[in-house]
Amino acid sequence: MEYIIKTNRLGLRNWKHSDELPFIEMGKDAEVMRHFPTVLSDAESLDLIKRLSDHYKEYGYTYFAVDELETGEFIGFTGLKNQIWESEFTPCVDMGWRLKRAAWGKGFATEAARACLEAAWPKFGLKEVLAFATDTNLASQRVMQKIGMDHIGKVQHPMIKGDSRFRHCEVYKFTMQA
Repeated sequence: MEYIIKTNRLGLRNWKHSDELPFIEMGKDAEVMRHFPTVLSDAESLDLIKRLSDHYKEYGYTYFAVDELETGEFIGFTGLKNQIWESEFTPCVDMGWRLKRAAWGKGFATEAARACLEAAWPKFGLKEVLAFATDTNLASQRVMQKIGMDHIGKVQHPMIKGDSRFRHCEVYKFTMQA
């Protein structure tokens, strides 16, 4: 398997057909999707994979599919993606992750996110990366803090506007050192 980014335990790569079923399962898991407006339909999950694959073809980075190297198992995604929704922080390159529940609590999100930050400038030419998490998503905010991102504010993300479960998104930023 050819990985774009590799850590001791994880391989990050472009998406492939065999990712579809496990990603659909993740998108239907209410706990995995707790910090998002809703679970995803099969069609929405497949559309997201297509958009992420297209983003990779255009920019050379995306929210990459993540495999656990020891087992070769697909466990979710982590990576970098251009965001253009309207706010004071966009357009920007956003770091995001979503892992299936069985992969939680093992440090995989932190490991993969750190590897993406380390690759951002030398591999992709990115000078700055932001990350957004709902105010309720404390686990993702901890990942952002662990990898050295700085909290720079709050924003009302259009996907959660009007959703009473979330007040806003917390915004974190990492600027590459020259």
